Amino acid sequence: MFRLLRLFVESFVRLLHSRRDLMLENLALRQQLAVFKSKNSRPRLAAYDKLFWVAARRLWAGWKKALMVATPETVVRWHLAGFRLYWTWISRHKARLGRKPVSHEVRELTFKMVAENPTWRAPRIHGELKMLGFDVSEADRNYGERQHSFPKRKGCR
Repeated sequence: MFRLLRLFVESFVRLLHSRRDLMLENLALRQQLAVFKSKNSRPRLAAYDKLFWVAARRLWAGWKKALMVATPETVVRWHLAGFRLYWTWISRHKARLGRKPVSHEVRELTFKMVAENPTWRAPRIHGELKMLGFDVSEADRNYGERQHSFPKRKGCR
């Protein structure tokens, strides 16, 4: 009885699944037909056509079976080109990310404090800069520490 119920449920799920695949294939074929109906003898794919196939590749497992306008390798190339274009745009975006740059004055003051007070470490120098009214983080202060070598403390490795 359990097997019969399981067979019925699986066949019902497959029926719905195959209907979805059939609808997606129909959509893909209609899209290609629209490309072929253009006036040119050699159809050229527009950007939205390429975007359609890149999205179909991401969302539909059977996209290769319905593809006739281009090869699957071409669609993969479009996808990679879009990925490269996206990250190029993101990297060229002018929004300032990360920490604010430290002014030359604060850097010079930090170097001077490190040179004159070799026993002071990051928390002390950071506190002194805060008391002087400079808004820097402790990590910004570490920039000066890398430039000047501190004497090693005894017992520290």
